[in-house]
Amino acid sequence: MKLRFAAMAAIATLSLSSCGSSDSAKLSGSVEGLTSGKVVVKVLNLNKMDVLDTLTLSANGAYSVNVPVKKTDPEFVYVYYGSRKVASLILAGGDKVKVTSDTLGNYSVAGSPESEKLLEVERAQSEFLKGMADAADQAELSRLYINYYRKRIRFTIENNKSLSCVPVLMETIGQAPVFSQRTDAIHFRNVCDSLKTVYPESRYVKSLEAETVRRENVLQLSGYMENAKEIGYIDIALNDVNGKKVALSDVAKNKKVVMVYFWASTMERQAIFNLDVLKPVYKQFAPKGFEIYAISLDVDKAAWATTLKSQSLGWVNVCDGLGVASPVITTYNVQSVPSLFFIINGEVVSGTGVKNEATLRSFLSSKLR
Repeated sequence: MKLRFAAMAAIATLSLSSCGSSDSAKLSGSVEGLTSGKVVVKVLNLNKMDVLDTLTLSANGAYSVNVPVKKTDPEFVYVYYGSRKVASLILAGGDKVKVTSDTLGNYSVAGSPESEKLLEVERAQSEFLKGMADAADQAELSRLYINYYRKRIRFTIENNKSLSCVPVLMETIGQAPVFSQRTDAIHFRNVCDSLKTVYPESRYVKSLEAETVRRENVLQLSGYMENAKEIGYIDIALNDVNGKKVALSDVAKNKKVVMVYFWASTMERQAIFNLDVLKPVYKQFAPKGFEIYAISLDVDKAAWATTLKSQSLGWVNVCDGLGVASPVITTYNVQSVPSLFFIINGEVVSGTGVKNEATLRSFLSSKLR
């Protein structure tokens, strides 16, 4: 019994030790050529650095520290000697990392694959910036940038589950982002979705998600603007209740008057408006060339679909499930719901004067004779 108890106690101790290691990383390092002085360990807090610890170097320039960090939520950690950064690391709980640095900022790292990738990223950046500084003319600058940009894209594709992609995507040359193309939103989304499967709670991934959405909105809006040059208004293309994408421009091609209607099925007064006003008006004017392109701002698409079915709404109904975060809100500056405007002969016509059934019938009667 005593032997069994001792064995169980040893297992329990090992288990507790393992659990503890998952909440911290062991960082050991040295700065060559130093016999005294201090290094400062900092952790990145999105847009600022927080000091984690200040360490006094031993006689051979060595230092050691336990960095509190979860295995499932790595942190960007940096070591500074004075004002010079002597190591850049991505640490996760359980890591045992060895860093060798010099006072010029050169360093090597072992024990952390993520930190090794980050070192690769920084070396490539340093080489690129040196090449830019030595470039003979604008043509060479352009060539260097294009080559570097393509390598950065390749890196994010090959390492899309590594946090080292975050500084790659957010990298700037002066004030200009390296990833400056509107279509770079695609690369951001690829990395962001991949990282969310590995580090769903990471603040760095959440910040990247916000930037990804911003870029996607810009990309979508630019597409709208390009189409607008041809059709006279910004196009919208959202999924109907069957998951089929329906473009406003396609609807407008075949109808004399299209009412673009922003609404939400969760608002009772709008459900009543559908039944008491829109359905009878639609029945009267649809044969004359009238159509409704109804954009739901619902988040619960199942509830929206149930309302469409229960009310038998026969016009075009679309929804992206993003609610007030939908890009179409910004595109058409929708301030409240319900809100509406009209497309007539390829041009946007305000619906400001349309307040009720009488004014809607009057408006349509004047346009659909």
